[in-house]
Amino acid sequence: MPEIVPGRPEALKGSAAAAVLLMLFNEDEAAQILSRLEPEEVRQLGYAMYDVADVDPEEVNEALDHFVAKAKKRTTIGYGATRHIRGAMTKALGEERAETILARITPPTRSTQLEMLKWMDAKEIAVLIEAEHPQIMAIVLAHLEAPVAADVLQLLPSEYQEEIVYRIATLGPVSNEALEDLEQLLLRGPVGKQGAASQRGGTVEAAAIMNNVRKDNEQRIMKAVAKRDKMIAQTIEEEMFVFDNLIDMDDKNLGALMRTIDNTVLVVALKGVNDMLKGKIFGSMSARAAQAIADEIEERGPIRLAEVLEAQKLIIATARRMADAGTIMLGGKGNDFV
Repeated sequence: MPEIVPGRPEALKGSAAAAVLLMLFNEDEAAQILSRLEPEEVRQLGYAMYDVADVDPEEVNEALDHFVAKAKKRTTIGYGATRHIRGAMTKALGEERAETILARITPPTRSTQLEMLKWMDAKEIAVLIEAEHPQIMAIVLAHLEAPVAADVLQLLPSEYQEEIVYRIATLGPVSNEALEDLEQLLLRGPVGKQGAASQRGGTVEAAAIMNNVRKDNEQRIMKAVAKRDKMIAQTIEEEMFVFDNLIDMDDKNLGALMRTIDNTVLVVALKGVNDMLKGKIFGSMSARAAQAIADEIEERGPIRLAEVLEAQKLIIATARRMADAGTIMLGGKGNDFV
């Protein structure tokens, strides 16, 4: 058994094991592996590589054994995975939501200069696009993770912010040719092969960005979007707060909301909900009330998914009305104070 070194886990796993394996490759081989990772993964591996710089031979062997054991368990399940994943996502989420999710998680088929944006901080990106047309700003933000996109949005001129959010919400498929022109304009990169359209944006994407914007900016931007297109603004707001977001509420506000909800509605809404959210909701009630609802959920037979979603929508609509009236705070929007 290896000697336990203070500050180091007993067995090298996760990032530490990966770092050991990476250190065994030469620079060129390691560089090829790192080039395929996301920025956060590179950062984690970088920290881990320094931590394991003085690793002993027995720990190296353990890391190799761990890697070999995992490699032996690999199956052929990956064959046809793309079609299977797309089909399952579409059936579960609907075509629009599925396309939005798949656009983010599907591995790229070609390397784009826009991928370099994820290695830049918000200030650099804002400076890069602040003089461009709002449509270009919208396309760039739609290719960023929501928290980063929200930071960039708030750094851009305020008179463009509503326009950008609206364009993201109404953004249709962007052709690869247009993306290549954008890459040349922004990063002066080489032009790649022409191909099919890329789907980014939509009200789901706009809502994700707005969920990361400061409350005062959110209210100003959404009010301006509503003036332009009430239906788009309403759809964005509906996407901004969903049933899973109840977990972000504190017990006092969540308890106040739950007291207004009929138990029959709550029983249906909680059917199949993950244990963490269920526990959060039960924790905002009295022990007797929580137990009664838990027992009723257990006794209920299968419930159609459409009924569950309808009950959840009813609770969210109630939460929005109470928030608008100032009765509760929905939470989960950062540390804004007034």
